[in-house]
Amino acid sequence: MTTLQDVIDDLTAEAEAVDQLVADLDESEWQRETPAPGWTVKHQVGHLAFIFRIAGMAAADPQAFSAMTARISDGAGFDAAVNGALADYVHDPAEVLLARWRAERDAGIKALAAVPADQVVPWLVNPLPPAVLAAAGMMELFAHGQDIADAVGVRSRRTDRIAHLVEFAVRTRDFGYHARKLTPPETEFRFELVNPSGKVLTFGPEDATQRITGTSVDFCLLATRRRHRDDLGVRAVGAEADHWLDIAQAYRGPAGAGRAPGQFGSAPDRA
Repeated sequence: MTTLQDVIDDLTAEAEAVDQLVADLDESEWQRETPAPGWTVKHQVGHLAFIFRIAGMAAADPQAFSAMTARISDGAGFDAAVNGALADYVHDPAEVLLARWRAERDAGIKALAAVPADQVVPWLVNPLPPAVLAAAGMMELFAHGQDIADAVGVRSRRTDRIAHLVEFAVRTRDFGYHARKLTPPETEFRFELVNPSGKVLTFGPEDATQRITGTSVDFCLLATRRRHRDDLGVRAVGAEADHWLDIAQAYRGPAGAGRAPGQFGSAPDRA
């Protein structure tokens, strides 16, 4: 059985993996453009620092968090707030931003770890158990870490820690419909996904007619919209499941343009 501490440990490890992508970059490399239009490596790290800062606030000072988000009515409003907050980060020298990211990351994780597992933490739409909010943090690290890896030309080494993100993406199956003002189907999907170790993760009824299969890594690249479905080994059975592959996203708010088919070539592995 997965515990809160398990998720916290894996969140910490994933954050350190992202840190290793940028720790040795020089100032000019921090200015590299990433696949997210208009975002450099600095934007990506600033975004992550801000997300961990507000997650830590939600866990440690729920009243302050609620006051901060009271004027944000939807995902689009939050998206605008996040983009506005980047101005507080992207003008820092690289060494200053790196130190801020590390401090806010560590404080946010520490605050989440201190919340009793059976309590909830206020978040943007609904309160979440700390383990689920930690899994959302892993989604942020995976998505923005992938953008950084693409910018600096390496391929991140994935591990079975990705299972937390897979479960989170399954839990948020309907976000892609909501972002497009579509009504999610009542039909349950079956998900069968293979972790890097070969372990198979399963969710949903065994006899479901709508099915998604593939590797966990490709599934998460799809759900974070960091690769186009045509470039991934994720397959669907059933019309509703096939449609979902076009709109999948594990985050609220606007979907964004996503990535084009064939946009990325190969890159060297990063241990």
